[in-house]
Amino acid sequence: MTNRIKTDVLIIGAGSGGLSVAAGAVQMGADVTLLEGHKMGGDCLNYGCVPSKALIKTGKTAHAQQRSAQYGVENAAGTVDYAAAKDHVADVISQIAPVDSVERFEGLGVRVIREYGRFISDKEVQAGDTIITARRIVVATGSSPLVPPIPGLNDVPYETNETLFDLREKPEHIIIIGGGPIGIEMAQAHVRMGCKVTVIEGDRALGKDDPELAEVVLQTMRDEGVAFEEGSNAAKISGEAGAITVETEVGRVIKGSHLMMAVGRKSNIERLDLDKAGVETTKAGIKVDDSLRSSNRRVYAIGDVAGGLQFTHVAGYHAGVVIRSILFGLPSKTKLHHIPWVTYAAPELAQVGLTEAQAQEEHGDKLEVVRFHYNHNDRAIAERQTKGFIKVMVVKGRPVGASIVGHQAGELITLWSLALVNNMKMSQIAAMVAPYPTISEINKRAAGAYFSPRLFESALVKTVVRAVQRLLP
Repeated sequence: MTNRIKTDVLIIGAGSGGLSVAAGAVQMGADVTLLEGHKMGGDCLNYGCVPSKALIKTGKTAHAQQRSAQYGVENAAGTVDYAAAKDHVADVISQIAPVDSVERFEGLGVRVIREYGRFISDKEVQAGDTIITARRIVVATGSSPLVPPIPGLNDVPYETNETLFDLREKPEHIIIIGGGPIGIEMAQAHVRMGCKVTVIEGDRALGKDDPELAEVVLQTMRDEGVAFEEGSNAAKISGEAGAITVETEVGRVIKGSHLMMAVGRKSNIERLDLDKAGVETTKAGIKVDDSLRSSNRRVYAIGDVAGGLQFTHVAGYHAGVVIRSILFGLPSKTKLHHIPWVTYAAPELAQVGLTEAQAQEEHGDKLEVVRFHYNHNDRAIAERQTKGFIKVMVVKGRPVGASIVGHQAGELITLWSLALVNNMKMSQIAAMVAPYPTISEINKRAAGAYFSPRLFESALVKTVVRAVQRLLP
């Protein structure tokens, strides 16, 4: 028997973006229905941000034990029990899971249906034996690992971010195809846990980031034992479990025990029957305008499935944009210039706004680039975290981008996101008082570096100061 439901807001997908819309909309009085055919919490909780950061912490802890003598503590072996590390990952997920659970959202008043949804008309979606008619529909189905058609790949076992965290046996030598953030983070985590690691990247590892800063991360990883094969794609894969061979386009042959694919993501749109709703798509996902509305005025898309930046915090940001439109009928558009991203390697690599190359292309001679290095920060020196620097791109006294590589770069970048979204001046950053000694002083010192030549190398300033000193009683 088919059940029929009418609802104000129907959300397809209970990942970060979908849950944010559901929680916000229901608490502001809307009738909300949420569909999820797989795991509540989506990729971020179960296969992405949360488990990866937990495993990175395991690698970081082992690495710290092996290098503790610099702090006056005897070095230790830092031996990792790989299965126990995965227990740690599972425990972290379980602690966060209740926040994303069916019980919590039903408690808020959301109608949760544990089925996949597919469109059957421009305003109807079927989920199992239920047909839902909705005023507005938000597609938040996320993305999944992209697995390219490399010859031989289907004949050997391989991991993706959706399977890696279930692996209990520590890889002797893991080959990672893909040098983006996922590949880089897992490469460093595994080399620090005692695995041999090779990363194969067809272009340049961390290719979306400023190459000067990316090189600091990559050289650190080389020093820790990660081998990189850049500038050549994997051309052929062969072998069996425990003995896998990858041959690159230039004839390099890499042999390992395990293989991980980390070459990118694809939007999850296959199950949706979007054509029945008149929703247009592109290669990247659902085609949306600046308000995240699709070609069907009732249907919005947020997060990874919208085909833009694929980060959990972007999905959360998208949720706020569509809530304003859906609940209040107010114009609300997305902006990208203040969206930061971070690769959680050691040192961390963070970016917001324009890189130096992008700023140079857009602003030319108007661009000024200011820098400040970690080795001039007292807290970084005290903690022996002096590797790295900040680079701020400034046009007419206002930052247009910031790039940071170093300890806690992901924490530091948030200030520059605030500055960009509010069109702040460098003088406002310089006026901030940061507690001493903190890593956060790096941001203030970068702003100070912008004004230093204007104050300390200005003949006019020196003339004025000398004149004032003669006049003062």
